[in-house]
Amino acid sequence: MNARILIVEDEPAIRELLAVNLKHAGYAVVQAATAEEARERVAATPPDLVVLDWMLPGQSGIDFAKQLRADPRTSALPIVMLTARAQEGDKLQGFDVGADDYVTKPFSPRELLARLRALLRRSVPEASEDPLEVAGLRLEPATFRVFADGVALELSPTEFRLLHFFMKNPDRVLSRARLIDNVWGDNVYIEERTVDVHIRRLRLALSPGGHDRLVETVRGGGYRFLPR
Repeated sequence: MNARILIVEDEPAIRELLAVNLKHAGYAVVQAATAEEARERVAATPPDLVVLDWMLPGQSGIDFAKQLRADPRTSALPIVMLTARAQEGDKLQGFDVGADDYVTKPFSPRELLARLRALLRRSVPEASEDPLEVAGLRLEPATFRVFADGVALELSPTEFRLLHFFMKNPDRVLSRARLIDNVWGDNVYIEERTVDVHIRRLRLALSPGGHDRLVETVRGGGYRFLPR
């Protein structure tokens, strides 16, 4: 079945450009001009990914992203922010509320498609992989769940993939470039600063049980996952 993508964009010309390109690429497309319409679309049939404009009439895309992350039914839904706000602070805010990627306007439809493909490929881990257990953490690829000492944790798709890669490579110093290649994909441009933002969010998700200490910063090298 083709992936279902929800476009939330109030500018009709941009929304139609996105829809045409996504349909041509083989995706099923649903459209919404406001966060309120998008909420109805999600409730009716949950999409596989959301392309979300920041500046929307009524509720902003940022606030809608927060709601999606807070709802257990959509907490793992991949979100790509699409906005004219290109300052680093804006990007960091987008990632802080749960965006998995951030694309600025004007954008290249081909680049956006590449980013969406990479995110969709990585949004569902391989179901054939066995669960991983390290230092009280249990990660289940087949069910997309993580437990800390038996307590379920809420992670975004990107944080899940980061933790998955860390747990498969314990005690190794992993550079930001290597994390980008393995978590986001080597055919997608991601700023190294983006890695730091998602590491911070991963640590926050792991902090209730003290497991944030397992993700160590290696000065000049990147990050290391401590299996103890």
